Amino acid sequence: MIPLALDIATGAITVAMLLCGLRLLRGPEIPDRLLAIDTLYVNVVALVIVLGMRLGTELLFEAALIVAMLGFVSTVALARYLTRGDVIE
Repeated sequence: MIPLALDIATGAITVAMLLCGLRLLRGPEIPDRLLAIDTLYVNVVALVIVLGMRLGTELLFEAALIVAMLGFVSTVALARYLTRGDVIE
């Protein structure tokens, strides 16, 4: 039962990533694209965690943590750049 649930979760996350990619390409405004990138990295973290559960390896959980930290920092830096024009004051 668990492998079936993980397969369904993988499919749902993949669909969510495709929809985020569509918003990233067709976003009418820059903030829409920024939110699409933010949601995309959250989906990547979820996909890596689900794959880690499916494969039974702990290495992918550490990779998901690194992706989450880098995604958060890059989103904050990009948002500050778009609102203020610089990242570091």
